Order: sequence, then structure tokens, then C-alpha cells
Amino acid sequence: MNHPSTPIFSVAPMMDWTDRHCRVFHRALTRRALLYTEMVTTGAVIHGSRERLLGFDACEHPVALQLGGSNPRDLAESAKIGEGFGYDEINLNVGCPSDRVQDGRFGACLMAEPQLVGECVVAMKAAVRVPVTVKCRIGIDDQDPERALDDLARSVVTAGADALIVHARKAWLQGLSPKENRNVPPLDYDRVYRLKAAMPDMTIAINGGIASIEEARGHLQHVDGVMLGRAAYQEPWRLLAVDPELFDAPPPHASMHEAIETLFPYIEKERARGTRLHSITRHMVGAFHGVAGARAFRRALAETCVKPEAGIDELRAALRLVTPVSAASVAA
Repeated sequence: MNHPSTPIFSVAPMMDWTDRHCRVFHRALTRRALLYTEMVTTGAVIHGSRERLLGFDACEHPVALQLGGSNPRDLAESAKIGEGFGYDEINLNVGCPSDRVQDGRFGACLMAEPQLVGECVVAMKAAVRVPVTVKCRIGIDDQDPERALDDLARSVVTAGADALIVHARKAWLQGLSPKENRNVPPLDYDRVYRLKAAMPDMTIAINGGIASIEEARGHLQHVDGVMLGRAAYQEPWRLLAVDPELFDAPPPHASMHEAIETLFPYIEKERARGTRLHSITRHMVGAFHGVAGARAFRRALAETCVKPEAGIDELRAALRLVTPVSAASVAA
């Protein structure tokens, strides 16, 4: 795939965070960002409750499904099921370091099996028409990142992957917890830049420790795309700057207040289906930054919006506690 004419900006797949309610909220803040599901294992896709696991709202597009697995046949079947649900991209997880993932022989441990990863990509590409991408680390444990990342990248390029997203840290499968693996291994952005320089025709995006849209712009001088993780989730107000700062387009809504208010019909529809308000508003805790009333808003989410009977009225009351601020005044 050639260097894309426009940058790619995405919000990372994050377990327990980027569920469908989170993605609907994020879509209200940026039209252009590519959104990702939490990782779903092939076993869950093939044998589990597909509507619950894979169902999503049409407003989320463009949205990618991230799969965890290492059996090419199962990944191909799961990718085809995901395409059938309407996902715009299928992504293979080669970066998650949790023990559960290692036991299943997928995630970051696949960095040690680049040939198998290539076989998985070949099978997925043959099964679907939508793009197939891979998200990886720069290496694991005692691997040399120069060789490990090159080997993995060459394998997926040969297999026909449409893009490679690189979390610019090693994953230590021995000795570090999954949480520690997100911030203890040192970042090496230059390693990802070198990969892009060596593979100019491959679409390569960077992930890991990127804290602002301004930082994202800096990375886009070297790579094709940027994926924001915790900063996008914990400080979602940053997403209001994505469209104007990276795509020279207006944000979907003039303020965070307006963005949240546009979710009211979605919330009412979900409440009618039995979804608790808290399942949606838990993703809004960081919605307001440095704004008068932000603390009172967070307290209302934690004390009032968590009640089983809470609905739009409680969220509307919480919003009234915060001084409205336009998206244009939100720092990038």
C-alpha cells in the first residue's frame, strides 16, 4: 500500500474501555478518527454471543474489529464474520502481553513467530475484502528490536497486510504485568521511523505514550498514522481537536456539551434496551479539562448517574454543573 494522501488517526483498542458506548461517544468528538473495538478472541467470535460481542451502532463508522488468535483458519472465519457485521477493517493483535493471551498463543508472544503471523494475514486477506492490518510491538523480552520488528514487518508485508501499527515499546512477557508493559519499557519512536524509512511503500502507524494531538502532528512527519490510547480515553476532550488540527475540518460539534447532548437519543434507545446509564457515562469522566464545574460533573457521574434508575435527566443535570466551553478553545 502506498503512502496515504491523508494522515491516519485512530483511537487504540483498549480492553474494558473501547466498548461500543465509548466509541459512540468518541465519534461525537471526531468524524475522521478510525475507532477500534476491544480485542475479541477468535474463540469468542466463533462460539460466543456474536451480537453482544460484535454488534455496533452505524454512527461508529469507520470502525475496525481487533481479533486475537493464532490459528489461520479461525482468524479467517472470524474476519469473515466481522466483515459480515460491517466492520471497515480487521486488525490482528500481535502486541497484547497479558498472561491469558500468552496461554492462548496470541498477542505479543507472536512477535517470536513472524512466519505464523504472515500465514494468519494470508488467510484473513483471502477471506475478506476489507483491509487487514496488524498491531505489534517492537519486540519481546530479549529480542533485538532491529531484527524482531524487521522480521515481523517483512512477513506481514509479504502476506499482503494493508498497514502495520507499531506500539513503540518492547513487551516483557516475563517479569512485568500488562499494566507495567504499557509504560515501563522505554519508548523508541526512532525505531518505528527507521522501519518506515526502510519500507516507504508500507502504511505504518505509530502508537505508545503519545499524549496530545500536537505530538501526533510531530509523528506524522515520519510515519503515515498515529494511534492514541490512554490520552484519548482519559482526556477525551483532546479528540475535539483531531478534525481541525489534523484534517483541516471542523469538529462534529462546537463544544463538549453539545457533543454529549447529541448522544441523548442514543442513550434513551439504550436505556429502553436495559442498558444502565453508567455503562455509557463511565467513558465521560475526563470529558472536561480545566473547566469550572468539571469536578462537580465527575462527582455527579460517580454518585448520581451510577444509580440503576438514572437516565437523561441525571446526565442533563450533571452537564449543567459545567461552564460551556467551545471546541475551538480546547487545547490540542
